[in-house]
Amino acid sequence: MRAVLCKNYGGPEDLVVETLEKPVPGPGEVLIRVKAAALNFFDTLIIRNKYQFKPQLPFSPSAEISGIVEEVGEGCESLSEGQAVVAYIRWGGCRDYVIASEEEAIAMPQGLDFEKAAGLMVTYGTTLYGLKSRADLKAGENLAVLGAAGGVGQAAVEIGKLMGARVIACASSEAKLDFCRQFGADECINYAKQDLKLALKDLTHGQGADVVYDPVGGDLAEAALRATGWYGRFLVVGFASGTITKMPLNLVMLKGVDVLGVFWGEAIVRDPQEHAQNVRQLLDWTKEGKLSPHIHGTYSLEETPKALAAIANREVKGKVIICP
Repeated sequence: MRAVLCKNYGGPEDLVVETLEKPVPGPGEVLIRVKAAALNFFDTLIIRNKYQFKPQLPFSPSAEISGIVEEVGEGCESLSEGQAVVAYIRWGGCRDYVIASEEEAIAMPQGLDFEKAAGLMVTYGTTLYGLKSRADLKAGENLAVLGAAGGVGQAAVEIGKLMGARVIACASSEAKLDFCRQFGADECINYAKQDLKLALKDLTHGQGADVVYDPVGGDLAEAALRATGWYGRFLVVGFASGTITKMPLNLVMLKGVDVLGVFWGEAIVRDPQEHAQNVRQLLDWTKEGKLSPHIHGTYSLEETPKALAAIANREVKGKVIICP
């Protein structure tokens, strides 16, 4: 089988494609023929050894895949050969075949597109966990989404709308904000031209945002915190800016704000049942047309470096999919 390999830490241009032996599933595992593998921003970090997960070299990027079960290991009872599944595997998806545990592989509803399904778990899974389990977002609340045109940003716009929130999309260009409007954003802020704190205060009639969804970090985080309302919830999702913000805790105290970490990768280990339930909800919403994951582009296995470079260069809106 073919596999995209990170053999030495570096940029996308340092990845290579090699032929490996087809793996064999062990007890409690399944062999999945990969139909689509999604890339995320953290894939640009993990190949440089700048991510919290440190896989042993060599490894393949891509944490989430969709495909068809080709072989079932001893003891597997919930899955069968020929079944369409999605799986979050942390890394290793950019190859023709992957091994996943029976618990990791979740059956797809019939008729759902493999490319859309592959891109659901990390961005939409993170967002549903953050907005539902951590922030307890309520219908009618003001939800401010930073980096709203990116993968998790778009997911937060869509899921926020499905949960009944008034969604304020915040991004760095008018083109990105036009993209956010396509997915239901009620209001938009161009923080390259507007003062984020003042704009959020203005759009909420001085009350501030009830929930802030922040996958960006950097200077934007403090500005958004200053525009969070009384008993607001500030979701720390990631640091796409490259800067981990130092929060002024006096603001947290004075506003009664809850600062909530959204570490989805650990949450699904600690509560796999909730994870499976959330993924099934996302798959059902997508099949029903209530969610519409935007695919920025599809690439061949050999084009994986090109796809990662597009993510690293901030050229991407939505998801990037590798199709072996």
